[in-house]
Amino acid sequence: MMATRIYVPCDTTALSMGADDVARLIEHHAGVQGVAIELVRNGSRGLFWLEPMVEVETASGRIGYGPVEPDDVQGLVEAGLFDGASGHPLFLGPVADIPYLKRQQRLTFSRIGITDPLSITDYRDHGGFDGLETAISVEPQGIVDEVKVSGLRGRGGAAFPTGIKWQTVHDEPWQQQKYVVCNADEGDSGTFADRLAMECDPYMLIEGMTIAGLAVGATQGFIYLRSEYPVAHRILNEAIRRAEAEGYLGQDVRGSGRAFDLEVRLAAGAYICGEETSLLESLEGKRGLVRAKPPLPAIKGLFGQPTVVNNVLSFAAVPFILAQGGHAYADYGMGKSRGTLPIQLAGNIRQGGLIELAFGVSLREILEDFGGGTFSGRPMKAVQVGGPLMAYMPESQWNTPMDYEAFGQLGAGIGHGGVVVFDDTVDMGEQARFAMEFCTVESCGKCTPCRIGSVRGVEVIDRIRAGENREANLVLLEELCETMVDGSLCAMGGMTPFPVQSVMKHFPDDLTA
Repeated sequence: MMATRIYVPCDTTALSMGADDVARLIEHHAGVQGVAIELVRNGSRGLFWLEPMVEVETASGRIGYGPVEPDDVQGLVEAGLFDGASGHPLFLGPVADIPYLKRQQRLTFSRIGITDPLSITDYRDHGGFDGLETAISVEPQGIVDEVKVSGLRGRGGAAFPTGIKWQTVHDEPWQQQKYVVCNADEGDSGTFADRLAMECDPYMLIEGMTIAGLAVGATQGFIYLRSEYPVAHRILNEAIRRAEAEGYLGQDVRGSGRAFDLEVRLAAGAYICGEETSLLESLEGKRGLVRAKPPLPAIKGLFGQPTVVNNVLSFAAVPFILAQGGHAYADYGMGKSRGTLPIQLAGNIRQGGLIELAFGVSLREILEDFGGGTFSGRPMKAVQVGGPLMAYMPESQWNTPMDYEAFGQLGAGIGHGGVVVFDDTVDMGEQARFAMEFCTVESCGKCTPCRIGSVRGVEVIDRIRAGENREANLVLLEELCETMVDGSLCAMGGMTPFPVQSVMKHFPDDLTA
């Protein structure tokens, strides 16, 4: 008799909602009833409002139930959980047909929630390592050219073309040591796509970084992991160990004669270390201070050597590009924004979670068709896309397509793809103050406009909100923002004014209330 396969997620979100207890109780009730089951701890599908989502494999596909709390398990079992029966209020039907999931275009996240994150067999059975096999069979320049054709841009604040960065490192002499560094210090508000990639499909990141190493001649990689991600830390270390045992890492990657080793290093708990040069300083064991550029990290990076620095989502897109071809990836998207964007929907939203769609979808579609409105049931007032240094967008801008250039024209940004929603009870003046205060706490302190400007920004906003010489202080605040934008050494100080300026422009009454 075949065992019934039951899936219970093991990522941080599901664990925080009691997934371990749910899994334990399912095993207990199966034992009591004498039902043979195979319990698979998969990753989340990214539908967070349904977590923990339990799935049962049936002849007609995987049937979902959720959100399942430990107290629900006995009732589910009595209602026919092990047969995929529909007689319980938590029955969701075929998981693949859930509208939130069905309307997505998942390229990077095609495996999450489907496979056992640590099973190399599962990964291979779902197309894993196909890109690496292709990379081994072509010259390094061929790998770089394919990434260029894809139009892939860094899935962080700068959105710099990935292929050009790799080309720069590739063109440095191959006799010297080179490095591949993954920025996994995911610190922007409302972002969790990096975490999901690492916890739910870790071999995808390993494969992408290995391909990068083969492309540029790097033999050592480092994952600079956010210290608040203990589950990702455990899963990545185990995945690296298994990949080494199977020959996907080490001195002879899959018999290619080329070496690539990979290590995880925990981050320093500083937001500024999301900036690539500050990250490199921290990785070298120093205080995370921003470096002046030039020289670029691609020429003088980690330990003064040529270094590829990309974030998780950039590396995670690479296996698809090498397996399916750069043109297949570039067929998605619009303008200079090619491929898909993992959008993370958070804040005051009814259906928060991960959405992967081609660039070009409007912000309003994301908020209404996927988000389903606010969690509070009140009208939406503002949306911040791209983290705490990006603009607050009023409703008049929600029809803007998710496109780097379209957002840039509004003085906004996409950044890492985090979308945080605020309802009409939020004081946007307080949010403007928070932006400046955030910079005072997180600035590395190396340049004056950021270190001192943010402190003065908090003081000026406090005076405006207190009604003290309001008009003159509004002028002063605008001038201070311009100084920070033009004079800061990096994006920390250079972008902190964006949310403040957006409040001054779109929510002036809140600022002066």
